[in-house]
Amino acid sequence: MTQELERKDKQEVEGQEQISPGRYFVPAVDIWEDEDGLLLRLDMPGVDPEHVAVELNDDALSLEGQVTLADYEGLSPAYTEYNVGHFQRRFTVPNSGRFDRDQVHARLTNGVLEVTLPRSEAAKPRRIAVASA
Repeated sequence: MTQELERKDKQEVEGQEQISPGRYFVPAVDIWEDEDGLLLRLDMPGVDPEHVAVELNDDALSLEGQVTLADYEGLSPAYTEYNVGHFQRRFTVPNSGRFDRDQVHARLTNGVLEVTLPRSEAAKPRRIAVASA
């Protein structure tokens, strides 16, 4: 089965006042959940690891990536499909207490942010042994 690639326009974040200059975009994301926890992968091209903020506060997971805009000053591109800007995404994580907050980790590799929220041991499914009478 052949699938054609189609261009997807970047969606700009709306309705929030920003403190730092520049445009904010909604990064594309894939989310998986299994018995071990939750895994998110977000596209954040041009963001350095030291400019990423990941915060789990109550049931809200906030992710933000800042691009160094100075790297793009003075450039006159002949053609662009990619707008330069920061990234911001926020998710509601129902029952976030089922995740081990001390073990949450994030890694940025080649413009892809991977965030892992491991399930706490108490929240993991377990098999119950059945004794015979």
